[in-house]
Amino acid sequence: MSKKSFADYHISEEIKRALSVLKYETPTEVQSKVIPLVMENQDLVVKAQTGSGKTASFGIPVSDMIDWEEKKPQVLILTPTRELAVQVRDDITNIGRFKRIKAVAVYGKEPFTKQKDELKQKTHVVVGTPGRVMDHIERETLVLDQIKYLIIDEADEMLNRGFIDEVEAIIKEVPSTRVTMVFSATMPKDIESLCHKYMKDPIHIEIESTGVTADTIEHFLIEVREEEKVSLLKDITVVENPDSCLIFCRTKEHVDSVYSELDKVGYSCERLHGGLEQDDRFAVMEGFKSGNFRYLVATDVAARGIDIDNVNLVINYDVPMEKESYVHRTGRTGRAGNKGKAITFSTPFEEKFIKAIEKYIGFEIPTIEAPSHLEVVSGKAAFEEKLSGRRVVRNNKTARINQDIMKLHFSGGKKKKIRAVDFVGTIAKIPGVTADDIGIITIQDHMSYVDILNGKGSLVLQAMENATIKGKKLKVSKAIK
Repeated sequence: MSKKSFADYHISEEIKRALSVLKYETPTEVQSKVIPLVMENQDLVVKAQTGSGKTASFGIPVSDMIDWEEKKPQVLILTPTRELAVQVRDDITNIGRFKRIKAVAVYGKEPFTKQKDELKQKTHVVVGTPGRVMDHIERETLVLDQIKYLIIDEADEMLNRGFIDEVEAIIKEVPSTRVTMVFSATMPKDIESLCHKYMKDPIHIEIESTGVTADTIEHFLIEVREEEKVSLLKDITVVENPDSCLIFCRTKEHVDSVYSELDKVGYSCERLHGGLEQDDRFAVMEGFKSGNFRYLVATDVAARGIDIDNVNLVINYDVPMEKESYVHRTGRTGRAGNKGKAITFSTPFEEKFIKAIEKYIGFEIPTIEAPSHLEVVSGKAAFEEKLSGRRVVRNNKTARINQDIMKLHFSGGKKKKIRAVDFVGTIAKIPGVTADDIGIITIQDHMSYVDILNGKGSLVLQAMENATIKGKKLKVSKAIK
């Protein structure tokens, strides 16, 4: 029986409340199949494309079943890329916001000590790339004896990137009593044998892939010579005039040259590829989500880490070499029930790649003509007007759930023998505030952070300026981040 609404599931009020703020109303196919089975603690092997809502399919039930009191991690989620680790951590944090679920992302190219300090706190969920997770296990900064759920996300990509041995090593370290779930867009033999080896009678779920690529996304192909691509790109963007647009290129050199061509003529754009520093990559991702610019030129690195509900146009400036990449790239649009459009530029030499993609997605991509000179001219005024205005992000999930939350910074922590219960005890006594208004509490050696929910931040900030915690007067201020 397929559920019509999240209210039909036996999940806690805190999770239901977060889902309603996040505008999760009707479960997707993968969610309606996966959630009930996770709640029965079944091992699962799920074949589902990106954009099908799979993160929430495990994030909702797992967040619901976490024991909040337990200090050690109860859920370990492995992802192939840093971007995806951060995305999944944010999704779990949003879903578990009112239950005060603490999720931490661990990945390479970020200081180990920073993550080590985070893991010393009470942590419910750890999301990470296999290499860095293994590092933390070996250095005993990640304790696994309370792990109840092991989730391997985008398993096929783990294989492509050569992480499968590390994944197997991690599986051997987690308690044998845990529940294991594997999510993958394709099911190569190596993944299947991994599942057979380490899972207990897993239930196999397959979500038809064509639904994701066909239902909410219009696909088109334009034939073009390599040297005419830049001018075609400019014409297409004028005629389509998207609110936000992702332009995918095959190499970072192409990304750089397309970016500089657009930047030169005043497009509000940024670029993203593996050659950039990790901090810059995250800053660009955040900027795109927040609407700081309209066009993002990227390599496939971005195809698996951007979850924005309103990208309305994806342009494949270069045809992807791997047929799976086509699904990942175009799956960035048409998300969350919105309509989207994907336009692929195809040069005469790329016909065999196009044929392979069409066979994989199960339909032929219709070929259209390039925009006429007249169409470009008549679209120019509206295009230029939009170019000068800032993009409005109507549907940034994280911003929505955080809009009533204020993070407070206190000038004392573990060294002053202060614990989370001390904050809860003091703050919940403020008139008009209850324990339900207190979110995630993070206590470091010399400072602490407390999230105040439900728009009560200013009230708490004011009251705490004169209050003491455990008899100690602490400086309190609104946290910068």
